[in-house]
Amino acid sequence: MSCVAHPHVSPRESTSWVEVWSDEFDGASGASIDPANWQPDTADGCHQAVCGWGNQEKEYYTASTQNVALDGRGHLMIVARRATSRLSCYYGPCRYTSGKITTRGKFEASPGRVEARIKLPAGQGLWPAFWMLGADFLTTGWPACGELDIMENHGSRPATTSSAIHGPGYSGQTPFVHAMTLERDSFADDFHTFAVVWDSLRVQFFVDDALHYTVERPEVERFGKWVFDKPFFVILNLAVGGTFDGDPQSDAVLPATMLVDYVRVYRADAR
Repeated sequence: MSCVAHPHVSPRESTSWVEVWSDEFDGASGASIDPANWQPDTADGCHQAVCGWGNQEKEYYTASTQNVALDGRGHLMIVARRATSRLSCYYGPCRYTSGKITTRGKFEASPGRVEARIKLPAGQGLWPAFWMLGADFLTTGWPACGELDIMENHGSRPATTSSAIHGPGYSGQTPFVHAMTLERDSFADDFHTFAVVWDSLRVQFFVDDALHYTVERPEVERFGKWVFDKPFFVILNLAVGGTFDGDPQSDAVLPATMLVDYVRVYRADAR
């Protein structure tokens, strides 16, 4: 957790925010993530009865610094690579390794603002994501726990990201999803900031402090229960293959790196 304060006032919001938690990913090149903040999710999902993580993904997540490490310049690297060891996946010998880290059991973000500054990789078959699950995930399961997808990207479409919510009655092919496309360049060219703001009435998603999608509680309750009046834990991962962007047509897209400058969590200033 960072000891440096980063007060935030978005130009598109009237709310002032006070930082309550962050990871700035400061450390030596090749160093592991801070175990006080993060834990890795590993393997291919079968141990959680969701082989392929429910999406026919082809990566095997590891805790190795080959897949998750600091770069020595204040960034987290999540790197997808061709699998070179004799790892076994649900579909046979694993084709890829990558990384997935979560704050589950370490930190839960109460309703407020969560943001990260990220530079995405590009390439068909890559699926970088910054998202959250309800802190009651282990007891209620998905989708009852709720899911906030702050940023997802089809590697084949590097200029476009999307945000979504999932919950009971509106999961999987959720009606609550919205894409945002840059007018020029791509999300692989530079860092961009992705954020969610949520409370008991609505969920709002931002890219570079510009609001691009709002979901109101009454809209959600036409489909199912509103499950966003509670804390969530944070997830960063880089998936490879599966139903979202298909499997890579060429391993030339690898290695692929998702660079994260920081993750910061805020509460509304009560003053």
